[in-house]
Amino acid sequence: MVTKIKICGITNTEDALQAASMGANALGFIFYKKSQRFIKPETAKEIISRLPPFISTVGVFVNQPIDDLMGIKALTGIDRFQLHGDETPEYCRNVNGKVIKVFRVNENYDFKTVELYDVQDILFDTYSEKGYGGTGITFDWNVIKKLKTNKRIILSGGLNPRNVKDAIKQVSPYAVDVSSGVENRPGKKDPKKLLGFFKAVRDGNQI
Repeated sequence: MVTKIKICGITNTEDALQAASMGANALGFIFYKKSQRFIKPETAKEIISRLPPFISTVGVFVNQPIDDLMGIKALTGIDRFQLHGDETPEYCRNVNGKVIKVFRVNENYDFKTVELYDVQDILFDTYSEKGYGGTGITFDWNVIKKLKTNKRIILSGGLNPRNVKDAIKQVSPYAVDVSSGVENRPGKKDPKKLLGFFKAVRDGNQI
């Protein structure tokens, strides 16, 4: 299986088109106002309108009313919802659209909660008391090896051009998701880091 690539925290057209040209399968737009990478829905709409075909667009939300999700989807045309907060299984069932549920992992995480969610796609990120994602910190990937699930696994949390090859080797995820690991500063991607990340993923896929 070839691991797919999602570049998250897109805030401008230049970064979006650059990531797309390098082979990104998906781009993530964060609609959580407390995030350093927050983007206004109107700006996301403009960026998405300029993307080439076959790029999936993902809206990232944290504990927001479902009506907000639906309104932003109607405005921007995003393909999927990535729920990065404490959303319940019932909440996810009530979302009218494709959901990626995020689980923040620490040494005490109970992976049994994953199967309570009726979603096909799950994302593992590093737990932090400081906020929801974008920490640039990895967690112990070995814990995922113990997980028995038919869901598609997306790996996030501290990935960068230096470690993503090893992450693919250890976890064999459906996709990897990166934001801070390919940035100059929050919300602005570094072309050299992007290029290095894509090369490392390709190398990892050949293992």
